[in-house]
Amino acid sequence: MRLSCGDPITWFSARTHSTDDFQFSAAGGRYVILSFLGSATRPDAQRVIADVEANRRDFDDDRLCFFGVITDQRDFSTGQVRELLPGIRYFQDFAGNISRSYDALPQGLAGPNRQTDYRPFSLLLDTRLRVLQRIPIEPSGEGHVAKLLDLARSLPDLGTQHPAEVQAPVLIVPRVFEPELCEELIEYYRTHETEDSGFMRDVGGKTVGVYDYGTKRRRDCQIEDEDLRKRCMHRIHDRLAPEIRRAYQFNATRMERYIVACYEGEHGGHFRAHRDNTTKGTAHRRFAVSVNLNADYDGGYVWFPEFGRQLFRPPAGGAGVFSCSLLHEATKVTSGTRYVFLPFLYDDEAARIRDQNSQFLGGNINAPPGVPA
Repeated sequence: MRLSCGDPITWFSARTHSTDDFQFSAAGGRYVILSFLGSATRPDAQRVIADVEANRRDFDDDRLCFFGVITDQRDFSTGQVRELLPGIRYFQDFAGNISRSYDALPQGLAGPNRQTDYRPFSLLLDTRLRVLQRIPIEPSGEGHVAKLLDLARSLPDLGTQHPAEVQAPVLIVPRVFEPELCEELIEYYRTHETEDSGFMRDVGGKTVGVYDYGTKRRRDCQIEDEDLRKRCMHRIHDRLAPEIRRAYQFNATRMERYIVACYEGEHGGHFRAHRDNTTKGTAHRRFAVSVNLNADYDGGYVWFPEFGRQLFRPPAGGAGVFSCSLLHEATKVTSGTRYVFLPFLYDDEAARIRDQNSQFLGGNINAPPGVPA
């Protein structure tokens, strides 16, 4: 498992000092440092353990907590590692299964070589137990904890608990596309053919595309590059689909559309309130996804009139996910340009609906504005 920023980790359970079966999934809701240390007989592990204890005030189980993964049973029996609550715990990984699953220990390795071939590193995780940083532990271990704490202290404050307002069931997931991929997609849009974006209507028994700048003003670029399409698909599959399963218990197995869409402030780019699955040709769509590719624009929010007046805007590289049945509107971009990757997700059952309704698909019944029919 070679984890990078935005990837969800695999949940596991293991014994700690005070709990026979600690469920790591219960650590969510705060920032987490998960360090694969091997044995406290290693100089790097000794330094990390000592520096964690020296900074124990940072580990309060409210904003930040620390978990060490230990494979040497002697470290527990001799007191080389100790639980300091709140905030500092160690997992007993004597069989090495957790370490192997995270690639800290080579597969199949056992016996006396286990500690010498151990590959120690730490993960800094967000409140959803997704990777923020993966940092190898150097042989001396010096400065490792300081680096982790500098990163953790720079993260946004988690705020205080407060009564919730009514809001749409929208999932905001940061760090789905990395900055380099966002820039590549924007450049792809700028250097390839684009077209006015219409919307779907059922007319005369057929689902057809129509164009009306009063309803929608946007230009789209179809992504034809197969490698770029695959990289987008893998990030949706690896980083976003697990969050959708957790939030909605829906297993998204299909993705429709590979486009970069552009809402220009110069033309007041927008899309009036609509639903995404109200025609025969779109009835299979289950979840709409908006991955914002940039942040240097004004306006360009998404809101859900049936659920109040809150405005939603994922960060650059982050996704907004919501049911295609929800009424929603993309507000006008008032300055700058909003670039966004806009797929729809569905499953195998919905794919059968799509196949059944393909007979109802028609063409466009009017030309894009400004283009001769």
